[in-house]
Amino acid sequence: MSLTLYSIASLSTIVCGLLTMAGLGWFWRKRPVLPDANGTKFVGSQIGGKSVINYSYTDMPWKLMAFDVYYFFIFIWALPHILLPITPADSGDLAELSLTRGNLFCIAIHFVLVILQLGFIVSLPLMVLLPIWTAVLAIALFFVVNHALCMLINGKVVEYHSDPKYAPALPEHAHEQWIFINGVAVGEHWMQNNLNRLALTFKRPILGIHNKTAGIIFDVVECLVQRNLGFATTDVRVCYRIIKEKLYSPQYSKVVFVLHSQGAIEGSLILDWLLQELPQDLLSKLEVYTFGNAANHFNNPHRHVHSQDIAFNNPIAASLDSAPILRTPSPNPHAAATTHAKGPHTHHPAAKTSTPSSFSVVPSLPWETSSSTPSKVSDRAIGHIEHYAHTTDFVALWGVLHFTSSAPGSVSMPRFIGRVFARTTPRGGHQLNLHYLDSMFPLEKSQTNSKEFVGCLEEGNEFMESEIVIGAEGNEMDSMREAMDVSWLARRGGKEGEREVEIHGGSPVEQKGRFRSRTGAVGVDGKRATRVKVKELSRLWQYRNGRSPEEKPPLLMRDGEGVVRTATL
Repeated sequence: MSLTLYSIASLSTIVCGLLTMAGLGWFWRKRPVLPDANGTKFVGSQIGGKSVINYSYTDMPWKLMAFDVYYFFIFIWALPHILLPITPADSGDLAELSLTRGNLFCIAIHFVLVILQLGFIVSLPLMVLLPIWTAVLAIALFFVVNHALCMLINGKVVEYHSDPKYAPALPEHAHEQWIFINGVAVGEHWMQNNLNRLALTFKRPILGIHNKTAGIIFDVVECLVQRNLGFATTDVRVCYRIIKEKLYSPQYSKVVFVLHSQGAIEGSLILDWLLQELPQDLLSKLEVYTFGNAANHFNNPHRHVHSQDIAFNNPIAASLDSAPILRTPSPNPHAAATTHAKGPHTHHPAAKTSTPSSFSVVPSLPWETSSSTPSKVSDRAIGHIEHYAHTTDFVALWGVLHFTSSAPGSVSMPRFIGRVFARTTPRGGHQLNLHYLDSMFPLEKSQTNSKEFVGCLEEGNEFMESEIVIGAEGNEMDSMREAMDVSWLARRGGKEGEREVEIHGGSPVEQKGRFRSRTGAVGVDGKRATRVKVKELSRLWQYRNGRSPEEKPPLLMRDGEGVVRTATL
């Protein structure tokens, strides 16, 4: 009897597999025609408190599941791009699908897991025909085998570190902590490669929190549970504790959180917890960067409702006010430093108190006044959020690109905050190293050894040199997006009086001589627009090869060594 049932299950698996392949073939033929050339679209961060989409992560779980299944089939044409293209593997052995012993072993294990899990799912309804003890034993045996196979590629620990040979710890980065959470199907080997690739690109040690794999199919199920039910797995809880400790630690003035795929779902849950518990001046230390984001929300509220209102009603004015003073500065710089330096020590009495004389307030800049109105750009709880996505990446389409580009619904809907760089390219897959970093942050080879890399490629980066047209669409959604941070562009470029920016169809900036764009205002279909390069908007690019972006006041001070630190220290 059991043999007959398992024969039926096996036959069902084969039939379902053939139907799935046929369905994928049909959807593949119906997929959008992709351009051969590269192109990048910039989407400014959504304005907090306003509508984002006609359903949200706060809706009933059954509704969220139904929408996820529906959009799974809408975007199923892009499913092959989770793995494709396989070449070129510009990062060599660090690429996930390059032909190395470690990669081939991981691929083989995952192939076996997919077959086993498909067979299990198909045969599960047939278990009702078996005696209870037989069904329980069969299910238990399957999970034991599945777990044993996963242990072969997962490793035993949760915390990993990049290899020091790729990025040794340097004194100038001692005040930073970089943390990474991986995506679906990543075992110990691929996790280490991800960390080493990030360390090689940004020349900083990377701490990795391992989101262990249970097999591709079960990982996808876990994604649905996490993003629709808000369920926090072990790695989410461990990472939350670590980030919280780092934010409170006086040693660190910056915590950089890098997320990929399912890791972004986990990161969104962690941000929710941090926003609930931590003082917002500590959260200003945090920066978040995602690749192929699979989350359905990303929160980062304004500190003040007044700045939110101004951001929505007048994006241009808000973007000019990039460095607000939220309270009247103390006339005594050392007194101000002393006041701010006590913040986290209230919670950590054992921490050493900073010496007031070792700090000085950052000099006031021309656009800083005590009467400045809080801005939506700098008046957010979390310091900075950016999302990088490929328009052919199934996970990004199902996640960040869907939730940042859908039509608005009710004003009560939560938000998906962060600037989005959406790139259309023939190399637009989902793997972190092979597709995202190789495409957006390519490596430079050593002149003496073509198999070694020296860091991120400085010149000839096609993605970073590409131009983005901002404000050309002129639709309703544009008015609900964050306007460009004009001061960021101005200070990346040159002297006063050299640049002017016109944004989202608005009139020229009144204070000419302070803000100008590299290419000036252009007309697109009769609407006003601005052309800028990706590298002028990408904050993450400023970290390449050990560099650091120019920091912005307020709440920033310089210590005795000239290092810019948040005033919470």
